[in-house]
Amino acid sequence: MPGAGKSVFSEVARGLGLRVVVMGDVVRDEALKRQLTPTQETLGKLMVEMRRTFGSAVIAERCFHEVDATEGPVVIEGVRSLAELRAFRKRYGSVWVVAVHSSARSRFKRLKERGRPDDPKTWREFNLRDMRELRVGIGNVIALADFVLVNEGSITRFKRKAEDLLTALLKPPLK
Repeated sequence: MPGAGKSVFSEVARGLGLRVVVMGDVVRDEALKRQLTPTQETLGKLMVEMRRTFGSAVIAERCFHEVDATEGPVVIEGVRSLAELRAFRKRYGSVWVVAVHSSARSRFKRLKERGRPDDPKTWREFNLRDMRELRVGIGNVIALADFVLVNEGSITRFKRKAEDLLTALLKPPLK
């Protein structure tokens, strides 16, 4: 869910030398192409429109070229539906899903502090955004995650959790 800590997880992954593909950038790039102001409302409507027009896995499919251009493991930030997850699994086989979870209150506080143009300014906007994300299917992805990292403490503690998990996932299996 927005504000849970996906970008912090991605930052840790980059620090470990992993390539990170951010699915939200696909929607932001499309907004730029269409000369739309990247507000929360505009990007939300565009995300839904793109899925309706081009199929429920369109955002994932538009990430394929970035993933294909990378050797080794890749972190894909922002999978929001089972259709997207299926698209990645069909193309790449083994995919681990890591859900980053935080309470609504913590997420809202972080989003207000982050202050990106598409971040909600009010509790009402925040709830509307959450409902839109849930309608797209993000709850299903979270429910079926292979790993769940809870992000309610300090950023240092969460970064340590993320690094521990990524390090464990990157270790070669014992024979």
